Amino acid sequence: MHLLLGQLVLALHLAVIGFNAAGLVLIPLGARLGWRFVRIRWLRLLHLGALAVVAIQAALSQACFLTIWQSDLTGEGARDPLIMCVVNRLVFWPLPMWVFTALYLAVFVYVLWLWRLVPPGPSARYGQAWPRRPPIRKA
Repeated sequence: MHLLLGQLVLALHLAVIGFNAAGLVLIPLGARLGWRFVRIRWLRLLHLGALAVVAIQAALSQACFLTIWQSDLTGEGARDPLIMCVVNRLVFWPLPMWVFTALYLAVFVYVLWLWRLVPPGPSARYGQAWPRRPPIRKA
């Protein structure tokens, strides 16, 4: 049971990594191509918040809480399935902590810069991030 929960935490971790990495590329690309979803405020706040948590954890020299949960649940790789071992090698790189700290802080500064470069739209309601089309006039 613990191994299954560990795999679910790893899947969640991959989803968070994918969301964070995708935002770094899609926000400037979407701004250039006129994609409206890159200006949805709640989505941008979620992206900013997720990367803020990563940067704060790195600045405090703490491992990601998802990494800790996964290790606690799986016993730190003692009997992980092959696919989980492969995914772990893709996610967890054997580099000194200072490298990750510098990288995560730089990425967070980049996200703050993106917030200024590509500001999100109004956030009172979900629909405000999507401008309404003018009504079609009948001839």
